[in-house]
Amino acid sequence: MLIGDLAAAAGLSAKTIRFYEQAGLLPAPPRTPGGYRDYPPQTAARLAFIRQAQAAGLTLAEIGGILRIRDSGQAPCQHVTALIGQHLAQVEQRIAELSATRKALAGLQRRAVATDPGDCADAAICVILASR
Repeated sequence: MLIGDLAAAAGLSAKTIRFYEQAGLLPAPPRTPGGYRDYPPQTAARLAFIRQAQAAGLTLAEIGGILRIRDSGQAPCQHVTALIGQHLAQVEQRIAELSATRKALAGLQRRAVATDPGDCADAAICVILASR
């Protein structure tokens, strides 16, 4: 399958496919007599896996690790489970940080609504943001 056909089937650009190849996520395909890349049919499934893994928040480096494990003939399940656990912990930490930020912003919003601009002193840059 030529790169343009593969790109259309996968919903990606040819440039992205070449990038994945350079990054080691796709094995180098054989070439036609004219020198064009001739991807095997299973490449579309590999590209779909890469997109699904990215949608789950995995980095290209992590995806490459999973693919290397699979390409070596082993099931990557334990590795994937560990990666998912790490990403879930990061997401939970980020949610906690965002929750704290939301609480702080809600307090500032209440202060802003109750602030009379006439009470602002020249020395204060912004009494809404200044600690009281």
